[in-house]
Amino acid sequence: MNRRTALTGGLAGLALAGSLLTTAAVPASAATGSASPAPAASAGAKAVKGDGARVLCVRAPRIERRIDRALTRLQAGPGVRGSIARLQQRVDNAQAAGHTAVHNYLSHRLDHRKSMVGTLTQRRADLQKVEAWCRTRGDADGTS
Repeated sequence: MNRRTALTGGLAGLALAGSLLTTAAVPASAATGSASPAPAASAGAKAVKGDGARVLCVRAPRIERRIDRALTRLQAGPGVRGSIARLQQRVDNAQAAGHTAVHNYLSHRLDHRKSMVGTLTQRRADLQKVEAWCRTRGDADGTS
């Protein structure tokens, strides 16, 4: 057996045993009827602050470029990998060859890929509203 595999397995076993001991100890202490307060959050845990708007304002231009690249690829011709036209051609070829299972599989992929165009278009519209909101707040560059 590989030393790394043995070490990983041993650590996993220790973690499992520790979790079992912890869960077994909780009902026992609860049964004694002691009314101890709920444990406070650990000091190392960070509290969630805000909704991440500043980071989203900074990332918005990159997200928009990514959405635009995906839409360009999806709407390209049959010579472009990942395009709807190329997958449609594959569906047609499978149907012409009588490969029913392949045809069904590819047609489901085609349906999903076509639905992605609507989803990405909606995300781009939503992102443009977010970018406008960021500009009104002065967060477009993430400095405020």
